[in-house]
Amino acid sequence: MASSHTFEVQVYYEDTDFSGVVYHANYLRYFERAREHVLGAGELVRLWRDEKKGFVVYKATQQFKEGAVFGDLLEIQSTVRLESDYRVVFDQRAVRKADGRLLVDAVIEMVVIDGNRHPVPVPMTEKLRAMMSP
Repeated sequence: MASSHTFEVQVYYEDTDFSGVVYHANYLRYFERAREHVLGAGELVRLWRDEKKGFVVYKATQQFKEGAVFGDLLEIQSTVRLESDYRVVFDQRAVRKADGRLLVDAVIEMVVIDGNRHPVPVPMTEKLRAMMSP
């Protein structure tokens, strides 16, 4: 079983829409931040600088259960699985920390491209390998 990574997000007023609920696209930002923490910003920079390899979103699906509101503290829970040599999948959930309620369930599929924007095998970084270990 893959290990899970938790990343906390504070909901700010600017994150909400006219109804006071987090604007739907902002969850993609929260999930992106969590993935950056899973992979490590330094390693992502190194991969691009030294190897010209970068992770890009191939497909993203989100299922909305309940809206977060201004002042909520969220936990973004992430697990990772290697779908193929060329595709890694992040199962991510936005959960309200105060009551543990699932707000958004997402599946983000990613591929890795080189400097010419061609797909290359997913580099098994130390952090990525650790996330996929039983």
